[in-house]
Amino acid sequence: MKKDSSSKKKAKPSAGLKAPETGRRIRSPYSGEVFVAACALTLTVLMFRAGSSAMEFFGGFLAITLLLIVFVKDIERYKPAFMENPRNLLLTGLLLSVNLFLGRLFLLMLEGFARGMEFLHPDAVIYGLPLATGAMLAALLVDVHLAIVIATLTSLISALWLQDFSYPIFTFVGSITGAFMISQCRKRSAVLRGGLFVSLASLPAGLGMVFLKGTLYSPVGYSTIAFSLINGVAVASMVSILLPMIESAFKMTSDIRLVELLDLNQPLLRNLLLQAPGTYHHSIIVGNLAEAAAETVGANPLLARVSAYYHDIGKAKMPDYFIENQQSAPNRHEKLATTMSSLIISSHVKEGVEMARSHKLPEPIIDIIREHHGTSLMTYFHEKAKSLHEPGTPPVSEADYRYPGPKPQTRVSAVIMLADAVEAASRVLTDPTPARITALVDKITNKIFLDGQLDDCELTLKDLQKIKEHFTYILTSIFHRRIDYPGMSIDDQDKQQPEVPADTLGGPGPESTKGSRPLRVIKG
Repeated sequence: MKKDSSSKKKAKPSAGLKAPETGRRIRSPYSGEVFVAACALTLTVLMFRAGSSAMEFFGGFLAITLLLIVFVKDIERYKPAFMENPRNLLLTGLLLSVNLFLGRLFLLMLEGFARGMEFLHPDAVIYGLPLATGAMLAALLVDVHLAIVIATLTSLISALWLQDFSYPIFTFVGSITGAFMISQCRKRSAVLRGGLFVSLASLPAGLGMVFLKGTLYSPVGYSTIAFSLINGVAVASMVSILLPMIESAFKMTSDIRLVELLDLNQPLLRNLLLQAPGTYHHSIIVGNLAEAAAETVGANPLLARVSAYYHDIGKAKMPDYFIENQQSAPNRHEKLATTMSSLIISSHVKEGVEMARSHKLPEPIIDIIREHHGTSLMTYFHEKAKSLHEPGTPPVSEADYRYPGPKPQTRVSAVIMLADAVEAASRVLTDPTPARITALVDKITNKIFLDGQLDDCELTLKDLQKIKEHFTYILTSIFHRRIDYPGMSIDDQDKQQPEVPADTLGGPGPESTKGSRPLRVIKG
């Protein structure tokens, strides 16, 4: 964990190999150069026009190489973590290449379509090319910053390809509009809405091109307006087709996929509700805590909520061994050795990972299931083992009562750990006043911090303070006080058997209560 937001970051070894301390991927020193060379060559080949000379090919390759070098320097400056995983560079290269490939494919299709329609001019078909697809996919899969970069590169490369140096304005307007309109997308139907806005933005951009070239009252002008409207439809179609394919191939998760996992009728959540209702309710509350805390520290709040819902799915395997699912039955751990109890409790992490993999949950959620306890100590069983320890026997090993880990590696994972611990501890408060809740939240978060569980994540002390404030606010709202309503107190002593109307019981009358258990008396 960082000590504060202004503290210097430790130098990270570069990527491709694994750092032995954390197991994270670290950047290869030549990944940027390899990306630039391979991507520039691919784009130049896709951009190559029939009849072009070798000199023109080399000139296009040089121009694209310079653009990609600027892109790499921008990413290294503003998003250094993006460069740590070569898969991110591969995705960027794929988005650029697929975008240009779609442009060429649609150019051939639309040219044939225009020749078959007398009122459409072939020179205007370039305004129907779905070149905003790459930027919209980048916004969905990564973030808006990458989408802006993809839009800029695509616009400039399209000018080299089509030899029309006013066309980049049209491409850039549509790409940026689509990226911003879809960046907060929560439903697959929102892709269609994004395509609609691309068309609405492309229309005035197309009109601007018409005025600029003076072709308003010609077939080219009418055709430009028509193809500008078609543009958004083509973009929405391509995004809808390509998004699930890229998600699957790169094991990435868009917000659309996360929203689908929030459905409480998902098999894993439904099973958790039926098998471990106490754990299910706990997970819902943890989701509320984690979402609010994640938003305030700049993490993905949607990922936090979804991960919280699934973080304890492993408890559905042996629900009766977890206190929140035990009713009035004796505690099953009373007859078990403490080491066996610790193994059963810690096994829910492994079981949860296996269940998540079998149901094909996204990797970020699986990582959080694995990390949400870190290497923390199961204090209850550790203390119980020490109290039962007999002199002359080997000392109690703390390692036997710790979760296997690893520690949280991301801010979302750390937020889930804190929310999980705080929600569980809040259940034992006898008088949950705001002051006692504040003290509890401080104690739990400080204990986790001092235990070193937050050493590998990206939270700062300032972030931790914000998280505690949000936890306290939400828990205080949950455990709010109520006044005692007159006549609504419940007496457990069965002093009187009230006469029950027939329609209340659904039976023929008071006789139907014979042999049944007596009802509680509600005073008043």
